Amino acid sequence: MTSSDSPEPTPTPDRPTYQDRAYRSMAGIVTGVLLIALSLWLGGDAVFRGSGRTPWLTLAALLAALPLLAAFTIRPAVYAGEARLRIRNPFRTITVPWAAVEHLRAGYSTEVIAGGKRYQLWAIPVSLRARKRVARQTARAATATARQSSALNAPEIPARAWSDQAVDELRDLAETHAADPAAQGEVTVRWAYEVLAPMATGIVVLTVLLILG
Repeated sequence: MTSSDSPEPTPTPDRPTYQDRAYRSMAGIVTGVLLIALSLWLGGDAVFRGSGRTPWLTLAALLAALPLLAAFTIRPAVYAGEARLRIRNPFRTITVPWAAVEHLRAGYSTEVIAGGKRYQLWAIPVSLRARKRVARQTARAATATARQSSALNAPEIPARAWSDQAVDELRDLAETHAADPAAQGEVTVRWAYEVLAPMATGIVVLTVLLILG
């Protein structure tokens, strides 16, 4: 006697997962490191060699300034995974599931529109100079290509500016994963208290010292 139960289907392997893509401005990071190093050098000199209230005023100023410098230069980053886009701006971290993305654009700044609101991507700055440079290179390459007698010797047309390439990649990810179950949900925003708290403390201490002085 044979069983009427149908054989169980062979499970299909899950789609491979990949690490999140990270987008950061190297120019901003280098600038931030240099400014922080300069601030520590000058501030340390004032702390160890200053007299009276100077060391305390310097410490309070450093406590207020260093988080601000780091927030605008080192902190900004954009992480794009298979389920969501995570935007780390100077004072906030915005998590946007791909299904919530309405539009991504790079005009004078890089922005994502999600949930009826607009969020700027600080880590992907738009450089008009880079766009003009790429446009000139593209025009020269196109002219040279038209003059080539053989297509095998045609030069490669330069790619787009980095910010435009990044937005194109993010658009592709949004279109590819918008229907995934893991990519559903609402936009969430978290304030960067690790930046705001020390900065506010430094401002308060500096204000009190100036008033008492």
